[in-house]
Amino acid sequence: MTNDDSHGGSGSGVSDDEWARFVRDAERGTGEAPKEPSARARMVTERLRREDEQRAAAARGRFGRRGRSVPADPPGWRTGPAWQEMQGRGKAKRRIKATLAIVFVAGLAMVALRPELLVDKLTGEGDREASGRAASFAPLPGETARPTAAPGPVDPDRPTLKEPFRGSPALQWADGAAGIELPPATAVNGIPQEEVASLLARTRDLLIASNLDPAVLGGGRPEVALGLLDPLQGDVKDRMERALVKPSTEDNPLFLFSRFDPAEVRFHGGVVKTRGRMTVEGGTEGEVLVHADYTFVYPVVRAKGGSDEVARTIVRRTVTTAYHDPKHWRATDGTLQLVEWKESAGNDDCTRDGSGYLHPRFATDVRTGPSPTGSVTDPYDRSATLDELPKDCGTVSRS
Repeated sequence: MTNDDSHGGSGSGVSDDEWARFVRDAERGTGEAPKEPSARARMVTERLRREDEQRAAAARGRFGRRGRSVPADPPGWRTGPAWQEMQGRGKAKRRIKATLAIVFVAGLAMVALRPELLVDKLTGEGDREASGRAASFAPLPGETARPTAAPGPVDPDRPTLKEPFRGSPALQWADGAAGIELPPATAVNGIPQEEVASLLARTRDLLIASNLDPAVLGGGRPEVALGLLDPLQGDVKDRMERALVKPSTEDNPLFLFSRFDPAEVRFHGGVVKTRGRMTVEGGTEGEVLVHADYTFVYPVVRAKGGSDEVARTIVRRTVTTAYHDPKHWRATDGTLQLVEWKESAGNDDCTRDGSGYLHPRFATDVRTGPSPTGSVTDPYDRSATLDELPKDCGTVSRS
């Protein structure tokens, strides 16, 4: 270590105290030799020291007492970091600590109010419950055989304009025509596969035109459905016309078509939930039969605007159609012949049977006239055939 006095100065820049501290650290095996300031640093320091002494002497002369020394050193030159910087870092640290404390206290309060959140997070139970809820509303696979029981209970929340199927098993059913799936077509009873496939497709078209056409649901004439029927079945077409023009208990268009009175209600949401199946079997010689068994769920609101109440009517319909080989039967190619058609409606005012329209009941309806006194049935239960259901004017357990 050398001393550079070429620019003047007062000798070594290392004080006795610093040197003694270095000796003690060296004996303990720690520390390092104090570094001597450069010649320029020593010169500047000495100049500033003399200016401080001169100001102090001037202050004593003016005020008759020892004045407070005002260092000429720039902030941080000899005193370490500027006080403004130190104070800023201190405030920042205090703000960080305060924020962390607030977050910690809020977390403790949340756990105290809802400890299950912490338990769910640690055990994963919350994620399993969320997955379970999502799975409970996942679409069901297509129905391939008659169910053995009614659908299980669903959260009893009432339907809303935004969620018209809330609280209904139909929430998991397919939308509209997507729920009318066709079974594989094979040759049956000597009828080739292509004819069986055509019969299945036309039966599907009839179900769509009779139960999903918005115009028909609004009370309109089912022109498309009528056009699918064989004109050679004159008695069937004549009966359909009578039912549409002058409905009655015996000639009721609801046996084949889903229709609502537009003066009372209107179809809501644009989606009908659908579930069911088709089966194929051979009949007599040259005959193939298709049995269709489907349930349709219709959300409706009152025709008058301003109401936010949603009602649901559930219609179960069975239709049997036939293909007849022209070699053995009188039939029009490319059409359907109806063999049988039946229906059962849930949440429909059966005291008004024969009007030609479905009449949903709303929860806020004021009951007038006779009330149904028959059996209570579940309209979502597809485990029994329509022939096995009660024939009286009863009520439904849910809608």
